[in-house]
Amino acid sequence: MLKFISAILDLVYPVVCLNCGRSLVINESIICSFCGLKLPFTNFHRDSENEMMKALWGRVEIDFATAYLYFRKEGITQKILHQIKYKGKNDFGVNLGRGFGNHLRNTPFISGTDFLIPVPLHDSKLKSRGYNQSALICEGLSLALNIPVIQNNLVRVSFTDTQTRKGRFERWLNVSQKFELTDPKMFEGKRILIIDDVFTTGATIEACCQVFKEINGISIGIATLAVATN
Repeated sequence: MLKFISAILDLVYPVVCLNCGRSLVINESIICSFCGLKLPFTNFHRDSENEMMKALWGRVEIDFATAYLYFRKEGITQKILHQIKYKGKNDFGVNLGRGFGNHLRNTPFISGTDFLIPVPLHDSKLKSRGYNQSALICEGLSLALNIPVIQNNLVRVSFTDTQTRKGRFERWLNVSQKFELTDPKMFEGKRILIIDDVFTTGATIEACCQVFKEINGISIGIATLAVATN
């Protein structure tokens, strides 16, 4: 009965591909199969010296870094992220996170990961937006990888303005020393994967990693849904 109702609703309010506008069919979500073939996958998880790793060399000690998709202006990844971050499309974030997790399933670092940790929003921003896009991506990753998500341990302790129009040094100043751990001992001897929506200069990721640097035996990885390119 529910499938019948859904089919009727699709006729009245057709669900269309976010990228090309073509009506989606059964088993398609967010984008159609044709546009899915055009997704700009990075495959960074197969390269230990990828662009993200190189961008963080000398800044933080990490053992793994990857992104699911390249982010290009006016491209399909930007359209998807815009819907997740500003249009409240929570299901987009979870679905893309699940796809990302399936992409990473056989990666050695991932197979030994203990916890997924989303980059937190400040309470005031979380209250105004109603959700944390990084946590949505994390939820999808967890569903695919069966790795628990730890929230409310890494916390953002002061409000920061949007990073969108800031340069690299301004971004670093804007997030530097803005994170804390409520229970550092939880991560001793653990392998963690910090999750964010998009990697640009790495300022936010750097600030997050700094709060883990004194923890004994920790291994840190980074995974973002997208990585910005010039």
